[in-house]
Amino acid sequence: MSDHGWIVPDWPAPPNVRALITTRAGGASRGAYAGLNLGLLSGDDSGDVARNRANLRQWLPAEPLWLRQVHGTTVVEADRTEESPEADAALARRPGRVCAVLTADCLPLLLCDELGTIVAAVHAGWRGLCAGVIGQTLRAMDRPAQTLLAYLGPAIGPAAYEVGAEVREAFVDADAQADTAFVPGKPGKFRADLYALARLRLARGGVARVYGGGYCTYTERERFYSYRRDGITGRMASLIWMES
Repeated sequence: MSDHGWIVPDWPAPPNVRALITTRAGGASRGAYAGLNLGLLSGDDSGDVARNRANLRQWLPAEPLWLRQVHGTTVVEADRTEESPEADAALARRPGRVCAVLTADCLPLLLCDELGTIVAAVHAGWRGLCAGVIGQTLRAMDRPAQTLLAYLGPAIGPAAYEVGAEVREAFVDADAQADTAFVPGKPGKFRADLYALARLRLARGGVARVYGGGYCTYTERERFYSYRRDGITGRMASLIWMES
């Protein structure tokens, strides 16, 4: 944990790769959004969100590339993009470009290679995971899978994440092994493990060095925003960049 109450990923990334995951700690937002809400489209006061982003910006080498996330599989290159593109993953090959994704239950995934020549941030809710956003990002990074490292940021935990049978079927139809990530719950419902599903997709892509996981945004109310728990809520940022 950083001095701000934010998460500094514990993974063996090369020294020039920096990563940070915000929590609710700090910030100007109030009410249902209380804390460091970084989501401009969350319904929060835009001035409060701007102040929160300015607070975060002090600790970064540049303004992050904020994505308009749509639970899809589009990957953009932060080196070539200045606007806020519609995408669910971003990668950077140049130092100083900050890749970021916003979440409040969905899984944020951070990636880098062992030489510190490329980084990526991925927004992976169940729709994006199932559609293949991780595979798309690995292909866009264009590095040997054995050289890549992955970090799983805070997402809703398997004990709290109940989904319908159609979600399980969608994953199992694509990969029979995905059945291991679902536990039967109430009739017609299953508890889904986003961390396990992400690990399966990473393994399919040849990525063996995977770290993080184990958080639960739903149950850790004071620490994390959770859309499933609260409905009206803020967003946390998972950020990664390279230093010169």
